[in-house]
Amino acid sequence: MRIHEYGDASVIRQDDVPRPVPGRGEVLIHVAATSFNPSEIGLRRGLLRTVSAPDLPFTLGAEVAGTVVEVGDGGHGLAVGDRVIGRVGGAAAEYVTARADTVVAAPTAIPLTHAAAIPVAGVTAWQAVFEHAGLTSGQRVLVNGAGGGVGGFAVQLAKHAGAHVVATASPRSAEAVSRFGADQIVDYTAIRLADAVDGPVDAILNLVVVDARQAAALARLVRPGGVVVSATAPVEVPTGSPVRAVRFVAPNDVGDLAALVRLVDAGTVRVDVAASRPLDELASVHRDAESGRIRGKIILVPSPGPSVV
Repeated sequence: MRIHEYGDASVIRQDDVPRPVPGRGEVLIHVAATSFNPSEIGLRRGLLRTVSAPDLPFTLGAEVAGTVVEVGDGGHGLAVGDRVIGRVGGAAAEYVTARADTVVAAPTAIPLTHAAAIPVAGVTAWQAVFEHAGLTSGQRVLVNGAGGGVGGFAVQLAKHAGAHVVATASPRSAEAVSRFGADQIVDYTAIRLADAVDGPVDAILNLVVVDARQAAALARLVRPGGVVVSATAPVEVPTGSPVRAVRFVAPNDVGDLAALVRLVDAGTVRVDVAASRPLDELASVHRDAESGRIRGKIILVPSPGPSVV
């Protein structure tokens, strides 16, 4: 599934292309599934050209779950038949190549297709909870945007750290967020956070786009010495504020991903797949996301068919 130009969802096309060949240090993966990430809307529209300008045509898909079918020279540590997951560009396809050192063994406790929901959202949540917020047992955290793909992982990882979790979610997401273990769920469509959060929190994990007014309101909920961690737009705090603000874009970290897989296999972290769609419906998924009709993670599964060589 590729784009040949920037624009609305209609620019996404299904192309027949040669089956890729793994280079040195790479493996060829038969894709079981990829997943949809909202950031690809900006990429498709051309809004990210100042920070990332891929050559066109460009194959979508940023994460993969699949089976190794070929190992290039120097692709040590992996063998044909290994089931793997990872953050891999161009995964919206039947086959994709990846550096062997950028993928890890897939979890065995869930279907391989569902594991495609982990690499981007899971690692982003991991880094927000443990590296940037540094959550520890007994702390209070507000997860703003708990109904999304990153939010579901963030709630579970914060609970794993021993934190008391307050989570914002719409009514359609509240049940899932409750299953993830949130201690309090705030319906942001019906009540102001300032009226719902009982006392200051040690950290806020902001996973939605907020304007300056909303950002300031968030910062006021944090105790002195606390932190606002944003995986979206920067959250500014006044100069001299006792509250720290961090905005980050999660780098690919196979160590974090492998640790997350262990928690999934242990049953500590659940992988919530909101829907599974055929890969050739990717343009429709983009349209649904832009109109607000998507909750949680959507996986996309290539249709079975003859190999293209």
